[in-house]
Amino acid sequence: MIKWAITFLILALIAGLFGFGLIANLTFGIAKILFYIFLALFVISLIFGRRTTGSRT
Repeated sequence: MIKWAITFLILALIAGLFGFGLIANLTFGIAKILFYIFLALFVISLIFGRRTTGSRT
């Protein structure tokens, strides 16, 4: 699960970079939405990833 969390974090950073810095006029709206979606998915995958890896068999 930590791999998904890292993937979502990287996608959020890329979306933020394109939307908030480089090509702000064209992609600001889309990148802003994607940034928050991937950031939320990152946090969710961190929370639920910790719960599933802590199980003992």
